[in-house]
Amino acid sequence: MKAAMLRSVLKRSCSTTVPSASHVMRRGFSSESSPERKVAVLGAAGGIGQPLALLMKLNPLVSKLSLYDIAGTPGVAADISHINTRSEVAGFMGEDQLGQALEGSDIVIIPAGVPRKPGMTRDDLFNINAGIVKSLCTAISKYCPNALVNMISNPVNSTVPIAAEIFKKAGTYDEKKLFGVTTLDVVRAKTFYAGKAKVNVAGVNVPVVGGHAGITILPLFSQATPRANLADEEIKALTKRTQDGGTEVVEAKAGKGSATLSMAYAGAIFADACLKGLNGVPDVVECSFVQSTVTELPFFASKVRLGKNGVEEVLGLGPLSDYEQQGLEALKPELKSSIEKGIKFANQS
Repeated sequence: MKAAMLRSVLKRSCSTTVPSASHVMRRGFSSESSPERKVAVLGAAGGIGQPLALLMKLNPLVSKLSLYDIAGTPGVAADISHINTRSEVAGFMGEDQLGQALEGSDIVIIPAGVPRKPGMTRDDLFNINAGIVKSLCTAISKYCPNALVNMISNPVNSTVPIAAEIFKKAGTYDEKKLFGVTTLDVVRAKTFYAGKAKVNVAGVNVPVVGGHAGITILPLFSQATPRANLADEEIKALTKRTQDGGTEVVEAKAGKGSATLSMAYAGAIFADACLKGLNGVPDVVECSFVQSTVTELPFFASKVRLGKNGVEEVLGLGPLSDYEQQGLEALKPELKSSIEKGIKFANQS
């Protein structure tokens, strides 16, 4: 009798402790009915890359998982390849293996580069990561020009324009297939809003528009669902916390890391949305930093409908509160500057 009870408890326990990312990514198509899809992760041995690779290994929509980095990738690939899920894993290391890592990819996720450390500015990040992104995108244009590119490397406000210029030079640019991953801003906004509004976070949705750094991040709490009557001061505090979420983690880790785990989760969620779009799942909508005519700026984050060609539709901002309208106007000069900085860098050589 006791053994039967124990089995029952364990069964219930196991059924309620499945990681939410795995649960989210297993919805939709089953692996049996899904087409073959290759996903490449560039920077797979890094702080974001390793947990991101793990989460992509859990995704039943992935049939081939290609892991690339300048060092350490064979070990990461060997480790992850032991997990009993659908995808075949291969690890590639060094520039001479980059082409092999990319060939045939449907989606390329780029978390490569250095993370932000205490006291580091976005300019510091730019000076290192811009060159890395430039070389990786040059290879993408050569080996898998039709892949969807999910840019995680910061500063996204500049690295996405860099990628666009590199692809234009190569004659492979498709505005529908280049995405700046801003999903972490949405994840944070949902979490912080749910905590303040005291609602179940699983049912919360908050669009986040603009860019992916500081004041360029604009959560639209006036459009949050379910609705909660939060005071203006609470909305301002939630907005500030969403904008400063990365700094909050950097400081909490006391110089020993940045938002690697939550970023990996967010990156996996967005890649899953892209896979579902490619596979024809209808009405897949996520926020992303893409080429846009929503504002006068050439790139802007807003809700995007995903489909078989990448971006099917860039959705408008919808009604904004006065506070959000002020935030929108305030972010434009900084976002414009970051975009121009990326374009200038890409065209210097």
